[in-house]
Amino acid sequence: MITITSAISLDENEIRYAFFHSSGPGGQNVNKVATAVELRFNAAHSPSLPEPVRERLMKLAGKRMNKEGELVITSSRQRTQEANKEDALNKLMMLLREAAQPPRTRRATTPSRLSVERRLQHKRRRAQKKHERRQFDLDE
Repeated sequence: MITITSAISLDENEIRYAFFHSSGPGGQNVNKVATAVELRFNAAHSPSLPEPVRERLMKLAGKRMNKEGELVITSSRQRTQEANKEDALNKLMMLLREAAQPPRTRRATTPSRLSVERRLQHKRRRAQKKHERRQFDLDE
């Protein structure tokens, strides 16, 4: 079990890993060993995710979510397969923790008296400046 929050835990069987050749660091080893990791997590059909978290995750994931509702995360920063696997898992956990946070509700506020007065003074100054730029006829 992978603990995301106190209420959300993922079963390790829900996550699939695929390994491939990395284009990143690795020296002469880079063309011989599959160090890059592709992590796949089926968010649309996961029994571990509550529905509101699933919806927020799908919005947050963006292009990383495919049409089948599968979240695909790749990592090739590190030189070893294990480190990249850990990095991809950390990316998934961070994304899930962010999705688990309910959005803050917006409270309607009114502008303070001072801010309204400042805005109106600024408008008066700009109007005066523009008024002074106008050209007057000498006949008037």
